Amino acid sequence: MPALNRLLRAGAASRPPVSAARWWLSSLASSEADARVSERLARRGLPARRDPGSRNVQWVFLGCPGVGKGTYASRLSQLLGVPHIATGDLVREELASSGPLAQPLADIVNQGKLVSDEIIINLLSKRLETGVAKGESGFILDGFPRTIRQAEILEGVTDIDLVVNLKLREDVLLAKCLGRRICSQCGGNFNVASIDIKGENGRPGIFMAPLLPPAQCMTKLVTRSDDTEEVVKERLRIYYEMNCAVSSSNLRKLNDEDEYQT
Repeated sequence: MPALNRLLRAGAASRPPVSAARWWLSSLASSEADARVSERLARRGLPARRDPGSRNVQWVFLGCPGVGKGTYASRLSQLLGVPHIATGDLVREELASSGPLAQPLADIVNQGKLVSDEIIINLLSKRLETGVAKGESGFILDGFPRTIRQAEILEGVTDIDLVVNLKLREDVLLAKCLGRRICSQCGGNFNVASIDIKGENGRPGIFMAPLLPPAQCMTKLVTRSDDTEEVVKERLRIYYEMNCAVSSSNLRKLNDEDEYQT
């Protein structure tokens, strides 16, 4: 993760150059349903294809649950002045809304299952539409795309400048997920896990200090309903299963996709 840390430390004074990397797939979605979804995404705010130098960045952060996508994406979004759009946040907002999708989503999330492409695309479309109305430009997508079909739809409607795939060993991921806490008053995200793993067999050690809240939040911390060991392990199992499917497909990444091992 040193490259990302260096970028964050650089500060807003020196905006980093946008990578010329584009994410291509050798086979694009051709069904009528996918074409309609692509149309809806394009109408609701994804910028038309144009020279990356003439628009804000369009980045994608990938990685398994708990790897730190949200932490880095949110900091970079402030540095670059672009919205950070996390599909997990969109799902949680829908759960809290008491809308028609709230109960079906609760059943899916509490079991650690994957939310369907249709629901995710619908939530993302609404978020993009709202962003366009506010004058937003560019984005950092966090956790989208997660399936081959989602990747095909995204590639069909816009260009992606950079894809960052974050990785972390499973025992650390589990500890991080079980240590996550949210302040019930301010909504801040914190982590009480203290991770200190010694290096062995040529593998580097890992040290992660807890991200503790300020004193006024300490007594108001709550745990997300899906951050139980059983649910986290199921989410990781599904992620690895899908990741293997993507790796064995005909997905191609041209130029320089950046992969960071934490």
